[in-house]
Amino acid sequence: MSEQAMPVFDRAMADAEPALEEPVPGESGEEPPEEVVSEEHMAEETVPAEDDFAAPPSGTYRLQLRGTPDGQFGFAEAAVLAPYLAALGVSHVYLSPILQAAPGSAHGYDVVDHARPSDELGGAEAFGAMAARFRAHGLRLLVDVVPNHMAVPVPHDLNLPLAAVLAEGPSSPYARWFDVDWDAGGGRIVLPGEGEPNYRRFFDISGLIALRQEEPEVFDRTHGLLLRLAEEGLVDGLRIDHPDGLADPRGYLRRLSRAARGRWVLVEKITEGDERLPVDWPCAGTTGYDSLGMIGGLFADPDGEKPLTEVYVSLTGGPERFEEVERDGRLHAATHGLKPEIDRLLRVLRRVVGRGGGQGEASRAGLERALVELLVAMPVYRAYVVPGEEAPPQAVEVLEEAARRARAHLPEELHGDLDTVVRLALGRGDDADPEFIVRFQQTSAPLAAKGVEDTAFYRWNRLAALNEVGGDPGRFSVSPADFHAHCVRLARDWPLTMTTLSTHDTKRQEDVRARLTVLTELPGEWADAVRRWRAWWGPSESPLEPDLDYLFWQTLVGAWPLTKNRLSEFLVKAMREAKTRTSWAEEDSAYEEAVLAHARRVLSDADLVADLTAFVARLEPYARVNVLGQKLVQLTMPGVPDVYQGCELTGLALVDPDNRRRVDYGRRRKRLSRLDRGRPPRDVDDEKLLVTSRALRLRRSRPEWFGPSARYEPVAAQGPAADHVVSFFRGGAVTLATRLPAGLERLAGTGRPGGTVVDLGRQGWRDVLSGAMHWGPALDVGKVFAHLPVALLVPREVDR
Repeated sequence: MSEQAMPVFDRAMADAEPALEEPVPGESGEEPPEEVVSEEHMAEETVPAEDDFAAPPSGTYRLQLRGTPDGQFGFAEAAVLAPYLAALGVSHVYLSPILQAAPGSAHGYDVVDHARPSDELGGAEAFGAMAARFRAHGLRLLVDVVPNHMAVPVPHDLNLPLAAVLAEGPSSPYARWFDVDWDAGGGRIVLPGEGEPNYRRFFDISGLIALRQEEPEVFDRTHGLLLRLAEEGLVDGLRIDHPDGLADPRGYLRRLSRAARGRWVLVEKITEGDERLPVDWPCAGTTGYDSLGMIGGLFADPDGEKPLTEVYVSLTGGPERFEEVERDGRLHAATHGLKPEIDRLLRVLRRVVGRGGGQGEASRAGLERALVELLVAMPVYRAYVVPGEEAPPQAVEVLEEAARRARAHLPEELHGDLDTVVRLALGRGDDADPEFIVRFQQTSAPLAAKGVEDTAFYRWNRLAALNEVGGDPGRFSVSPADFHAHCVRLARDWPLTMTTLSTHDTKRQEDVRARLTVLTELPGEWADAVRRWRAWWGPSESPLEPDLDYLFWQTLVGAWPLTKNRLSEFLVKAMREAKTRTSWAEEDSAYEEAVLAHARRVLSDADLVADLTAFVARLEPYARVNVLGQKLVQLTMPGVPDVYQGCELTGLALVDPDNRRRVDYGRRRKRLSRLDRGRPPRDVDDEKLLVTSRALRLRRSRPEWFGPSARYEPVAAQGPAADHVVSFFRGGAVTLATRLPAGLERLAGTGRPGGTVVDLGRQGWRDVLSGAMHWGPALDVGKVFAHLPVALLVPREVDR
């Protein structure tokens, strides 16, 4: 095994949680003996000139700001990174929310004051200094905007508009700010701990009260500072959090577009299946979850679906398909965490149908059951119907598909009631009601998020790598043809959309998924290993529910090595999110302690840990291929790539808060400096940093190749290993990546696709990753991959 492919899993298990990332074994800082290497490794270009601030975005780097004493990372700390991020090659620094949040906020999405930058992050002066420092290094700012809700803080007067409404009720001038059901609360807001909440929340979080951005005053007051910062040139782009919570996302975006005057605007919109971002939304695109699933699926072997499904069913007793698990998760959300929102929508429905008279109790009950089944059956987060407008075709298709699914769970005598609810949701008929139209959509979106991603995804873990935000666990893999079609569509319709592999919300970071994806190529070895570990101390030893037990072993393999604290933190979240034996609302402390004790026992068994470590080492050469392949594909495909903090090196964190730990930037600076001095990569971390920095720098220096008018053209490989190569033109550059490496090894006897060629139509290419020269026009892919399992080629004359 080469030095680059050596596994990094022989570190000792540590009981204590590290303050920063876990240290990398053997990374003492000592330099290996000097080697003579090509200077092609050096940076492609220098920091952009001031004139280049008008250039399209080429790459972003997400930073999670935090204003808490135990993990301070505010504006001043972010500013220190300016030289490093410029050297890495991004055009934009992408910040989590910057406005004043509730005391102790670890994320900033619980805003209490829209008129000032967060004091805990450093305040206005520190923000200005940070923005100036970034600009001095050629970097622009993309900031997170939270239009959907505010915090319900303690004390309440930290949120002055809310405090006024609490004091004055519906007569307050701020009463229009918040989405409150005054009748249900007897003319007052029912706060957490006082009974059932009578205000729309962010999902099921009672500490976040929804705003009514459809009110011009609310928009103006909550966006004034951010728009002023944009006008002053301190903010260059806006990322809109959870637009699906708004009454009219399109109307909101139109107002924002007029006010932001051409700034880069992205929306955190989760699309499902064949759903497309509405074409009449004035924005640049999404935050990239659609591409995340397409990229990951490209590296999964479809031949692994049948055996991995069989082993999952045999070990857990779970169903073969995800659909019923999804339905059960949605029903649980509707009858538990989101019951206040469902009940409010039912009250609106009763009002609407009651206006026509003649509605008996049985008829109302049928309509209410039909409503719940329709919400549960929604195939996407929401439809986009605007009161007073004809429902667009996409919304009609969504509601018709939901109705088709719902009918299977309703008796025939209620099908007419279902048709009535569908008609009302689409705004059709003389009894169409604006509040019902809007509130139906605002209820279906959180039901999808809480019922599927935060419940069902933790109940059905056939392959945990697929259980990701915006993903479909039932879609096992993505063909190269489907991936290329996705890229062609992005290049045509949304060339400045974002692409991503990891975010602050992903269930597991990109390289956990990359490693678990190897299991699709080695299902038999995985089945043997997991059966061996489950029976390590004899039958029936695990107190874990079968699905959680199966997820437990996947988590160990995917994120290895794990400390006891990190593993325990993940398991608590996983079992509470599943809501089968314990939950956030109703904790079963005895069950939870039994689960955690079992986890501690596993990590304390030296022989079992050794066996687990050996299995991970078996996966690692193939995981390395996936790590580098998916990263290069993401960095060079259509759209603007985001690098989540720290993921320029191997990213093995789990769901939050694990993925929001502080990042060791000293380690990253040192590695990048070493690579920029022409030293060869020492390990997969170096290789990933090389791929990331060289691709980002090339994008930044060649906007005509990667910008909004650049071409995307698939390149077909020819030969026995053609299925193991994905390749495409971006302008004058060519991306090549290896896929399905274990199968390639079985086919070719090596990890390189010998005898397979790509015809690039011209002679003279240089790989900006390795510095190697290739002539052509037909290139032997095995030789192209002699240094790395990926390549990024540019015409030779670019160097001259």
